[in-house]
Amino acid sequence: MRTSLLSVVTLSVLLAGAGLASAQTTTTSTTIWTTDQGHQIREYSTTQKNNSFSDPALKPDVGAELPGTVTLYPLPQTMTVPDADHYSYSIINDHPVVVERTTRKVVHTWE
Repeated sequence: MRTSLLSVVTLSVLLAGAGLASAQTTTTSTTIWTTDQGHQIREYSTTQKNNSFSDPALKPDVGAELPGTVTLYPLPQTMTVPDADHYSYSIINDHPVVVERTTRKVVHTWE
């Protein structure tokens, strides 16, 4: 009886630890991105002479992870958003996208 109780407790601790570890790696964007910010990124990228990454097969939908061949740029300093240092942007097929820096996942896109 003691052995099975110890096994159950050990398994519970291991499962709880695995759940905590996976929760720590999850990122969520709660920032609201506006149409004006999309225009601001587009204009800023033009003044910085940042090229659009062109690949008709690449669909930069929210949640998509961008390949390492896509260049990420820091957000314009004039753009004030919460946790701005967590985000970058890129221009994909002439559309601006906001990307979470550490995961390279698209968190917002404008058409």
